[in-house]
Order: sequence, then structure tokens, then C-alpha cells
Amino acid sequence: MSQEQKLEYYGKFPDENGRFGRFGGMYVPETLIPAIYQTRDWYNKLKNDSDFKSTYYKILKDFAGRPTPLYYAEKLSKKFGCKVYIKREDLLYGGAHKLNNTIGQGLLAKKMGKKKLIAETGAGQHGFATAIAGAYFGFKTKIFMGAVDIKRQSFNVDRIKLLGAEIVPVYNGTQTLKEATSEALRYWTANFEDTHYLIGSVVGPHPYPMMVRDFQSIIGKEIKNQIMEYHGRLPSAIIACIGGGSNAMGAFYNFIEDLEVELIGVEAAGLGENTNKHALSLNKGTEGILHGAHQLLLQNEYGIIQESYSIAAGLDYPGVGPELCYLKEIGRLHLGKITDQEALEGFKLLSRTEGIIPALESSHAIAYAMKICKKFKNDDIIVINLSGGGGKDLNIVKGFEYLFK
Repeated sequence: MSQEQKLEYYGKFPDENGRFGRFGGMYVPETLIPAIYQTRDWYNKLKNDSDFKSTYYKILKDFAGRPTPLYYAEKLSKKFGCKVYIKREDLLYGGAHKLNNTIGQGLLAKKMGKKKLIAETGAGQHGFATAIAGAYFGFKTKIFMGAVDIKRQSFNVDRIKLLGAEIVPVYNGTQTLKEATSEALRYWTANFEDTHYLIGSVVGPHPYPMMVRDFQSIIGKEIKNQIMEYHGRLPSAIIACIGGGSNAMGAFYNFIEDLEVELIGVEAAGLGENTNKHALSLNKGTEGILHGAHQLLLQNEYGIIQESYSIAAGLDYPGVGPELCYLKEIGRLHLGKITDQEALEGFKLLSRTEGIIPALESSHAIAYAMKICKKFKNDDIIVINLSGGGGKDLNIVKGFEYLFK
């Protein structure tokens, strides 16, 4: 099957069972099926509703600050030897792309008549964005967060509490994003009648991978409109970091059929791909089930989920969205990997070169662009999706004194 044929087939996904090829689906306890079906049916009813869409876009414009700029990084362009643009999701209210999704799902929950929101969070940005949506729409909000992440993301913890949301510490396992997600799913099973689970990435059971992608796809829509306005042509490549994958799918989705645009996803190699301290689900994972979906994930030969690791809490997840798994399978997604040390160099580079302090997650995309820039020509255009700002990471990076010299 040619790539054009694969993409034509791809246009039918997800199917009615929430599958992208063999990836995705709904692998949840029977007790959770009513909540999943209710969410799916309401979303299918509202996603093309003109009033719902106009309300959503109005909130993003007037409250959240969309559209975000597509910034020409002149000094970085000279250094890389090609035209470099940065999509400034760090300038969205809340400091990251996460609000695109939480406003959308918050509006959906309001239409469904829910009274409470719950969410999982790793880096704290999704928790913060959910707390913003909770306050905006008037929901009582709980945020499940691993105890390790609570310590390393205290900045976002304080902001979440300030908005009136409750932090629920999770002490199981690695005490990071995977366990926070598991605990949130358990809570939702017992409380779905009045509670909406606001999943933060393109993971989980159907309809979440589709729904989160749709809300985040505004990123790619804006990139396409902005770059066509500036240059009258599409970019040569779009580069985004991948943990669960929402910022990447948001940036990539509207370019999937534009085969001249290379889509590059960058995963966290942590302390090195030959160690057990990484989060390379797409690069090194095998097929299995995690949090309600069939996907590529880090597991041993017995199917036991392995611990993931990244200096960037938002990339510290042992699985990845099923749609990204399928894009890899058909050859539409090209993969990169960046270590902690390389990410810190990317963090310093953008800060010193353009005066923009990136999140450690986005620093992986910056570092990979630096690594591969030699393959681009002077007139080539690359777009780096800056999924968030680095204020939340200062407690982490201040331990690396060389960054401040």
C-alpha cells in the first residue's frame, strides 16, 4: 500500500470502536462503560454543533488569548542555517497548550450537566489548565498528581491550589504521571454520575484520543494559516516533543495529508536509550494495553509496565497516544530522541539566543532541531512547537549551575 493509499485509509480513523488501525479502542472495566459511552455520545453530538464551536472559539480568543504568535526566530535561523519559526503556545493563558483542551472538555462537561471535574497531571500544566477551566465554568475540581511530581513542580501545585482546586497526592509505584492517571480512572469509576474526567493528552480509551486531538488541532490550523500568510507555502518540517502526545497531534493533524511536510516527533531519551531511564515508547516500545487503549508502551517480556523517566515531567509516561502509533506505522511520523543533557542545552540555547525560556518538554524539540538542522537548506522552513514556558521548571534547572553562567 502506498503512503497516499495509507493516508486515504487513515481518513476513516478513528473507526466507530475508536481504533486507529489496531491501536486505540476502549479497554475499561464494565463499570466504566456507561461513563465512556455518555462522553462519546455527547461529544459526537456537539463536536459539529455551530453554537458549541462558536462558544469554544470565543472563549479561546477572549479569555485564553488565541491565536498565539508564529514567531520568526531570526538569530536561531542564522545559527541553524534555515528559516526557523516557533509556535508560541507558551503565550496561551496558563503558559502552555493544555488550555485548548481543558476549555473544550470543560464546555462539554457543562453541556452534560456535570458538577465536578477530575484530572491527572505530571508537569502540572494540565492540572493548572484544568483548575483554570474549573474556576471558569464553576466546577468543583480535583487534580491527581504523583508525589514525586508534586515536589518537582511546586510552582504549578501552588497555582492549582490558588484557583481553588484540590491536589490529591498519589504515592503508588513511581509516584508520577502513570500512577496519577490510574488513580484518577479509579476515582471516576466510582463517581462518574456527577463527575467528568478531563484527560490531558491523546491517550486513554475512546473518545479521548480523538477528542483531545480535535481540541488541540487549533495549533496546526493556526500554523498553516500563519505560515501561508508569511511565505505562501507550507513548511519543510514541523517538530514537536512527544510524551502522551497532545501538543504533537495538535501541531501535526492539519498537515498529515501534506506529504511535503515532514512531521518529526521527539521523545525523551532521559539518561540514555541503553539505560532503563528513558521514555521512548514510540522508539523502543512494544504493543500492549495501558489506561484503556492499545498502544506502544514500555514493558518487559511478561507485559509488566516499566518505569519511564525524563527530566521533563510532562514526558515521563510509559505509553503514547494510539494515533501517533499508527502514524509511525504508516511511515508518516519521523522520530527523534533527546537526552536530559541535550534538552538542557536546548533550554539554554533558546533562552540565550531568542530570550524565550522554554519548558523542559519543549526543550527536547529545540535540541533535536539543533541536532538535525544541517539537513535543511537556507530557504527551508521549520516550525518548532513550543508547547509551554519554562517558569515551572526553574526549581529543576537551578541545580545545573552552568546554565546560569
